[in-house]
Amino acid sequence: MAVSFRRKREAPRGRYTPNLWPVWIVAPVALIAAGALGWVIYHYAYDHFAQAAADQKPPKPVNINDVLKATVTALTLVGAVLAGLYAYRKQLLAEGDAHRADASQLAERYTTAAEQLGHGQAAVRLAGVYALARLADDWSEQRQVCIDVLCAYLRMPYEPDPAAPEHEAGEREVRQTIIRVIRDHLQVPNAATAWCRQNFDFTGAVFDGGDFSTSHFQSTVSFSGATFSGSTVDFSGATFSDGTVDFSEATFSDGTVHFNYATLSSGTVDFGNATFSGSTVHFNYATLSGSTVHFLYATFSGSTVHFNRTTFGRGGADFGYATFSGGTVSFGNATLIGGRADFSEATFSGTAFDWGPLPVPAGA
Repeated sequence: MAVSFRRKREAPRGRYTPNLWPVWIVAPVALIAAGALGWVIYHYAYDHFAQAAADQKPPKPVNINDVLKATVTALTLVGAVLAGLYAYRKQLLAEGDAHRADASQLAERYTTAAEQLGHGQAAVRLAGVYALARLADDWSEQRQVCIDVLCAYLRMPYEPDPAAPEHEAGEREVRQTIIRVIRDHLQVPNAATAWCRQNFDFTGAVFDGGDFSTSHFQSTVSFSGATFSGSTVDFSGATFSDGTVDFSEATFSDGTVHFNYATLSSGTVDFGNATFSGSTVHFNYATLSGSTVHFLYATFSGSTVHFNRTTFGRGGADFGYATFSGGTVSFGNATLIGGRADFSEATFSGTAFDWGPLPVPAGA
């Protein structure tokens, strides 16, 4: 079969080999080009020296040796430039190969860590958690993907009651380890391996304990539909900023949640449709400075909720259509900065209130 001499070599499928001309074509072409360039330079140099010799008094003959020296010098300079370009191209190819090798290795690490997270033994899943966290530190381009996998693990069905048939031994330790790993990466916002500006999606997750204290969330964080029950979840001193904080439809039951000294300074802090039932939730000394803090349609039933010395921002606090039945709600020494506390259409039944400086709403 005839093959055109001008056809470039095709890279094997799946390889990154550049399309280069065959050597037996490139070599003659390069020699011809070099000869042609040398001929042009020689004649240009000859004309230059001939003009210089003719301008002398008396005129002198052209020194061929000077012409040849100038030609060789120019060719050497051109060759040096071409050699530098070739070396630079080789460096780019080598760096590309190294980058692809690194990417391949990181992808293999991701696959291995994901497989470990799906293993039947808790000890192997723990190893997968740490492996994925290390990968997120090393692979900044895919850091969000690694974090999404950890958050997705927390969103998976989980039975915290050890007496329940669905309870799996060691699972709580795996989940608590994920929370610790996330918290450890949220302590220093300017660190190279910080996860503070990544998004976290804990929608529908079950938390039977966990420590997020002094964490810095500088992105969108969703605890929408999450369940906090059975133990203590600590957000004390945490900072939520530059995004949306979503606790809508979350359930706080039979446990303790601390937001003491926390700062929620996003555009919207949403506890709409949240249920506080049989739990203790502390917002003492917290700063809720988002444009609006929503507790719309929230249900406070048999819980103890403290807003003592809490600072509400200029958007105020909206408890519209909330239901208060039983339990204790305290606003002792709370502060409203420019906004107001809105309890329009709220329902009050048997709840003990400490209104502090807030005006007592009608029906309370």
